[in-house]
Parts: sequence; structure tokens; C-alpha cells
Amino acid sequence: MRPFKRILSLITAITFATGMSAQTVTVDAKINSMEILIGQQARLSLEVSMDADKHAVFPAYQDTLIRGIEILDTAKPDSQLLNDGKRLLITQKYTITSFDSALYYIPPIEVMVDNQPYQSKALALKVYTVPVDTTNVDMFFGPKDIMDTPFVWSDWYLLIVCILLVIPIILVIIYLAKRLKDNKPIIRKVKVEPKLPAHQAAMNKIEQIKAEKIWQKGESKEYYTELTDVIRTYIMERFNFNALEMTSSEIIEHLLQVNDKNEIETLKELFVTADLVKFAKHQPLMNENDANLLSAINFINDTKQEVKEEDKQPTEITIVEKRSMTVKILLITGVVLLAVLLIGALVYIVNQIYQLIG
Repeated sequence: MRPFKRILSLITAITFATGMSAQTVTVDAKINSMEILIGQQARLSLEVSMDADKHAVFPAYQDTLIRGIEILDTAKPDSQLLNDGKRLLITQKYTITSFDSALYYIPPIEVMVDNQPYQSKALALKVYTVPVDTTNVDMFFGPKDIMDTPFVWSDWYLLIVCILLVIPIILVIIYLAKRLKDNKPIIRKVKVEPKLPAHQAAMNKIEQIKAEKIWQKGESKEYYTELTDVIRTYIMERFNFNALEMTSSEIIEHLLQVNDKNEIETLKELFVTADLVKFAKHQPLMNENDANLLSAINFINDTKQEVKEEDKQPTEITIVEKRSMTVKILLITGVVLLAVLLIGALVYIVNQIYQLIG
């Protein structure tokens, strides 16, 4: 008898352990409202409690729970750890509705946990129709007639603008396309003002020197430097030799070969005084400064070359330039953008006219 009792106790323990293991997974289903009107929504919650190391797979519904009950939304499952992380509670919520009045039986919902099926309890949902008071027929009205909307100019502004822009856009596209196809060079006419005569340019600078009155400030070296630079520049432009790179004596020698000796004598005194001021720190008297300035003016007036009247007129120059790649790209871009704008305007016009006719 004793061995039999041991075997019986072992079988009982195994059965009890199996039953306890089966109880480690629970599936519960509930609805927040057991009764709804047609078109109203209810929330179906499916809860699975299991060990944290297990894996649950919920049923994949499309848009129908059972025939007559539709699923509007399936929320993301909500997981919660319990008992110090040993247990896991997963809640899956479905938003359901129905458009037929009836008492619906919702069979147990099956959940797979580690490839083992577990089912919830069955549920019921009562869907009521909307009550209609048939005794007061006057409360119901038939469909109203179609109302004529008043004419408002602001509703037509965009259409009118699009219609007015169609022709100018087409003309501009044709013009740009022709320019792009012809590939003719760009011809520009530029007016070039005649160069100021040498004596006029020199006299303008001398007038500027007179206005600055540098010699009255004791800056004799700066005064004679500016004055001789003006004379050197004038001589270079008037007599066609590089007086800017020559010494005073070299300039005088060249001038003696091409000009009157008497006119050069006064200029020679100016250069001598300038050299003494710049290299020997000579301090000329006030009347000496004025005399040298007057000598420069007289030399310019005596040697100036009169300008013909036709040389005083601006010269028109014609510049022929080949069309660059940048211009071609700009023309192509302009054509494309205007074409897109034209298509958009035409589509809008056709759509508005279609709506008006329809």
C-alpha cells in the first residue's frame, strides 16, 4: 500500500503543478458600455496577464470584429510590469461601432501566448435604433430647394486676371523662343565722350592748385611737386615724349628741338626753382611762387593745340557681342517658367468654367 500511496501523491503533485502553470496566463475582455445607439462608439479592452518572459500575439482584425460590429481604430498595446517585473500586463483597446440595431454576441477572443491559445470570456453588445416620434409629423421637413448664391466680384478676380494674362504670356514666350532660336549676336551702341584736351586738363589741375593755396601754408615742396607734375603731364600729352621719366634739363632739351626758345625760357626758371626747393630746401618768396605759377599758365596757353569742332563731339561705337551661355540659360529658364505659368492659368480657367457650366 505504501508504494501505491507514493505514486498517487506524485500524480496529485504533478496535476496540481500543471494547474498552477495553466493559471499563470489570464485573458480578460470587457466593454466600457454594453448598450449603445446606432453609430455610437464603444471601447473594447482586451487584457492579458502573464509572466514577463512570455510572448503574446493578439488577434489581427481588419475592420470587422464580428458581422455587424465594425472596428474603427486599434490602439497601440499598452504594457505594464507588475510584481517587481515578474509579471506583465498587456492591454489592447479597440474602438467599435455598429449601424444595425440588434443584440450581438461576441465570442471569446483568442490570444496566443508562447504558441499556446488562451481565450477571454464571451461578451454581448446591445445596439438600439434612434427613437422616432411618429405622432408629431410636423416636426419633419423635406429637403430644401437649391439656393442661388449671389454674384460677388471678388470671387471672379483671379479668373479675370488669369484670362487677361494668357495672351501677354503667350506673346512673351513666342518672343523669347524666337530670340533663342535666332541666336543673333547682341549689338550695342556706346557713345564715347572725347578725351579732354591736354591744355584743358592741365588748366583744371592748376586751378585746383590755386584753390588749395599750398604755398601759403609753408608747404613749398608739395606745391612745386604738384605744379611740375602738371607741366610734365601736359608736355607728355602735347609733345609726345615721356616727360614724367626725365629730368628738368632733359625736358628742356627736348622742348628746344620742337618749340620756340623764348617760350621755354620762363619754363626753365620754373624747373630750376622747383629743383632748388625739392633738393636744396630753398624757400622761395611769395611773389616768386606766383610768378612761377603764371609762367606755367603762360607756357600752356602759348603751346596749346586747338581742338577741331568735330573732335569735340561724342563718338558712337558699335559693339557686337556673341550671346553667352548664361544668356541662353536665362532665355530657356524664362520660357519654361512662363510655360508653366501659362499651363497653370489655363487649367484654372478651364476648371472654373467647368464648375460654372456644371
